[in-house]
Amino acid sequence: MSRVAIVTGGTRGIGRAISEALKAEGLTVVANYAGNDEKARVFTGETGIPAYKWDVGDHQACVDGCARVASEVGPIDVLVNNAGITRDATLLKMSFEDWYDVMRINLGGCFNMAKGCFAGMKERGWGRIVNIGSINGQAGQYGQVNYAAAKSGIHGFTKALAQEGARFGITVNAIAPGYIDTDMVAAVPENVLEKIVARIPVGRLGHAEEIARGVTFLCSEHAGFVTGSTLSINGGQHMY
Repeated sequence: MSRVAIVTGGTRGIGRAISEALKAEGLTVVANYAGNDEKARVFTGETGIPAYKWDVGDHQACVDGCARVASEVGPIDVLVNNAGITRDATLLKMSFEDWYDVMRINLGGCFNMAKGCFAGMKERGWGRIVNIGSINGQAGQYGQVNYAAAKSGIHGFTKALAQEGARFGITVNAIAPGYIDTDMVAAVPENVLEKIVARIPVGRLGHAEEIARGVTFLCSEHAGFVTGSTLSINGGQHMY
């Protein structure tokens, strides 16, 4: 029986690439999503990967959702915490709601989903957790105090949970993507995007599939001695 993986925010962008890559590696994949039912339906139709809807910022919804997946699909061995949102503004213009929502989903979602999966992984003596951080959690970014704080928190969360999971066969790692050619980046004004690309030594945006390949390695049997690490995939833009 193949291992079961759940990818949050797994129906679009980087999340979709991760879901498809893990399936290609032979895992049984479930994609979580929070918003667009029609796009989730299309995703499932195109990939054959079931999509389960809940808000990763809702603790009880995560616990219940993980229990449902375990019951309907199988025990969860692999968790990829990819779901995230942006609510950009400078500090003086940022509302508390914009701060709170980003922290609740981007960072809180990692805690909530780990709570839903960790006990089962411990009981079975094997698990892989990969948290998607960001270059902006490592280097900071103007107008993103909420996003940068949440993503930076993910890197600390990863290191601490890795220490808790190591003796139970559970590895916990993070990937910090740079600027990737997704819908979110495509929405950046062209003149701003040109300046971003100019700061990337390899001279281009990354591809979602390049992030997915890093995730598949960290989720594999071959990565059992890798834990508490952050893999930066950013074209050399920030060498950390």
